[in-house]
Amino acid sequence: MSTPLPPAAALRRIAFLLERAREASYRVSAYRTAAAVVDGLDEAQLDLKIRTNTLKDLKGIGPKTATAIVQAHKGEVPEYLLSLEEAYAGQLPAADDVAAFRAALRGDLHAHSDWSDGGSPIREMAEAAMSLGHEYLALTDHSPRLTVANGLSPQRLEKQLDVVAELNAELTPFRILTGIECDINPDGSLDQTDELLGRLDVVVASVHSELRAPKAQMTERMLAAVANPHTDVLGHCTGRLVIGRKQRNGEQKPRPESEFDAEAVFTACVENGTAVEINSRPERLDPPRRLLSLAVELGCEFAIDTDAHAPGQLDWQYNGCERAIECGVPVERVINTRTAEDLLAGPT
Repeated sequence: MSTPLPPAAALRRIAFLLERAREASYRVSAYRTAAAVVDGLDEAQLDLKIRTNTLKDLKGIGPKTATAIVQAHKGEVPEYLLSLEEAYAGQLPAADDVAAFRAALRGDLHAHSDWSDGGSPIREMAEAAMSLGHEYLALTDHSPRLTVANGLSPQRLEKQLDVVAELNAELTPFRILTGIECDINPDGSLDQTDELLGRLDVVVASVHSELRAPKAQMTERMLAAVANPHTDVLGHCTGRLVIGRKQRNGEQKPRPESEFDAEAVFTACVENGTAVEINSRPERLDPPRRLLSLAVELGCEFAIDTDAHAPGQLDWQYNGCERAIECGVPVERVINTRTAEDLLAGPT
């Protein structure tokens, strides 16, 4: 590896390599947790923690992790990461290749703000995307059915469209694409009015409920959503969590994949011009490699997205780029390598 990475990205790279080496899951989880903690710090806060030697006071950061953070912050490749790269160089995408793939991405098509379950205002998310070199960011807060995530009613979504229009006038040439992460209802319909969906730039359709439905039922549900003319991207298709969310009782169990006929669904994506999302969240990494490879074979297009809920999570696209390279995704089939104008013009 010859290309330095930001501290959080370097920690995620270490976690990725440890996962591939089949190291104990607690070690993988520790580095991903540390990356999330670093993501929550701005540059000044991280500088202060390093100068005062108090990184180890943060949750999940021990001496080895702290050393890696300090080295990455200096613009160096952490020694531990170098050793892992050397050990597994023949089995994994080179960091230079990942960086080049990431550089081809012009934007992110799945991100949340504090209008639903994100933690930051729309402007902060947009400014973070600008700082990463993005030309656009799709704002895809949740739809009404997902009340636990403060999903947007039609009235709130209309208000958000006005806010985005005002911000776009200020931030030009950067563009916030209007959008939604729309629940796929059990009958396959989308959880928002057709009129509003037709006004949006990007519709990410995702299953968030009844994830353990029978295979045939889930397949029909997804096929209906993919065929909906408003659907642009099929979000986190299996719904799995490789790192479970912490429950009230302290348990943190992974969530298995939903069962569906992947060949039928991905073929429908090709036929309807719907991109398959490569979700870059560390706890999702969805679809799994075998399904991502199948989607490549069937001719799907893809969107490499972060599903970010905070500004620092927008650099998670490196995770998706690694998996894309591993599974042979052609960069020209990734729709967010296109300009906003080309993207909104529809399939090429």
